[in-house]
Amino acid sequence: MRVFKRISQIRKTLQRYKKRSRIIGFVPTMGYLHKGHLSLIKLARKKSQVLVVSIFVNPTQFGPKEDYHRYPRDLNRDLKLLKEEGVDIVFYPSVKEMYPEGYKTYVEVRELSQVMCGISRPTHFCGVTTVVLKLFNIIEPDLAVFGRKDFQQAVIIKRMVKDLNLPIRILTGPIIREPDGLAMSSRNIYLNKIERQRATILFKSLKWAKESYKRGNPDPKKIIRGIKQKIKQHRGRIDYVVAVDKNNLQPVNFLRKGTLIALAVYFGKTRLIDNIIL
Repeated sequence: MRVFKRISQIRKTLQRYKKRSRIIGFVPTMGYLHKGHLSLIKLARKKSQVLVVSIFVNPTQFGPKEDYHRYPRDLNRDLKLLKEEGVDIVFYPSVKEMYPEGYKTYVEVRELSQVMCGISRPTHFCGVTTVVLKLFNIIEPDLAVFGRKDFQQAVIIKRMVKDLNLPIRILTGPIIREPDGLAMSSRNIYLNKIERQRATILFKSLKWAKESYKRGNPDPKKIIRGIKQKIKQHRGRIDYVVAVDKNNLQPVNFLRKGTLIALAVYFGKTRLIDNIIL
């Protein structure tokens, strides 16, 4: 496994593989890896001949009052895990390498970035799409893998790839959960013991919504109201709970198979997201 910090170095190395028509797979991460990340890496490993993983805590996707500086980091641990998974190349650039002095260019996917997480985090997805496009341009992968926990992000990246005619296949991997149902996230480390217990209501409420739909409840308003009641009983501070079309993220009038139920909730100062597809 080789680790690169400079764009020029990783490009030079990857060009050798491209000349031999190797299938290059890519998994972008912000590090502090957990089993959710590793599941995406395993998927990419199966589909590619050369596997690249990036570790970059991207400052442009954090708001001014968000957790950029305290976001968990452990490079040595991450590199050990990546080596065990058979990763070929790790890209670990500095902020200066990715955003040199005088940087002015940003990429925005309109409409899809202005709903759900985009309401309370208005600059977030612009930062995400900008850094992902930069990484795509640097690595030029044949395929890239994203997680379904960040469902809105995956929809936005797919739209960006389609709109900008990028020759990259986007794959999505399933949500990986703790034994009690909490979706794995690097931010789970912020939760204290009580908050961690309360946060299990997120998946429980989503499962209740799916079961309620299967029993014949087609009303998204009733489902959303029921989810909110359950979360408030566990002292979660709700950012949003929505029932939307999984392709365009627009609210639905009636629940149907394939509808996305998604939520974002604070426990203490920690914001968690989760979702389920009916």
